[in-house]
Amino acid sequence: MAVETDWLVEAFLDTVKVEKGLSLNTIESYQRDLSKFSAFTQKKYPKKRFLSLEKEAVLAFLVHLHKQKLSSKTIARHLVTLRVFYKYLLSSGHVKQNPTQDVESPKIWRKLPEFLTLSEIDQLLTQPDLATTQGIRDRAILELLYASGLRITELVTLKTANLHFDTGYLKAKGKGAKERVVPFGGSARRYLEKYIDKVRPELDPTQSNPSLFLSKLKRKMSRQSVWMLLKKYALLAGLKKNIFPHILRHSFATHMLERGADIRAVQMMLGHADISTTQIYTHVTKERLHEVYKKYHPRS
Repeated sequence: MAVETDWLVEAFLDTVKVEKGLSLNTIESYQRDLSKFSAFTQKKYPKKRFLSLEKEAVLAFLVHLHKQKLSSKTIARHLVTLRVFYKYLLSSGHVKQNPTQDVESPKIWRKLPEFLTLSEIDQLLTQPDLATTQGIRDRAILELLYASGLRITELVTLKTANLHFDTGYLKAKGKGAKERVVPFGGSARRYLEKYIDKVRPELDPTQSNPSLFLSKLKRKMSRQSVWMLLKKYALLAGLKKNIFPHILRHSFATHMLERGADIRAVQMMLGHADISTTQIYTHVTKERLHEVYKKYHPRS
């Protein structure tokens, strides 16, 4: 069954990569999820051909993931992967029925996004040492993340040519390789110009690397390195909150909506396909308004 599964998965990944233009992160996620499913079914159903697996196998796999203490969100993601995979197998004639068709996704409780307050943002952004080249680069990174709401993957894939200082916009490539135009403010612009004028020429003296942010090794920065510098500066700032890659993106959206920004405009800037994803931030602002009311109204 292993050989049969391998070539089917490989053919599926090649197809979605070309036809849907999915990001490398999504492709790798699909591959990991399908590898888990394949390993599980080989062990549980050793005498069954992979293409003959039924709904029972899918349900057993989901129960297996639940027993591993995985979150509902993670289990739901695995199910989405299987649905996309079996939809491909059905359309390509490899199977006659989709075993995921009537399988319900686990209920996901949507947590309100965590974010930083304005004072915490100030504490964080002022941590890089501007007397060093690394500090100038890192300040530009933090400023841009907060100014634009970019995902970290979008930030590290930015090219210098994607910045348009004359208009104050940048061009980002988001999920599904979809491009969008995002504004960035004066503060981010100042530190970006400082980085490009003073630091980047040292990291790319021949101007042969198109990537905007470069490491000390003169290569494109990785997601992990940006994530680590974010954690480092949060620690230096003494922030007690749980710091995670999306926290500046969440802070950007929350602060914009708190100040009256149109939700459709915020949706476009964040690159959300569905406005319901953006609406989660309105619940954050409503909750904060309620906290302020309770704290300051004399008859609350």
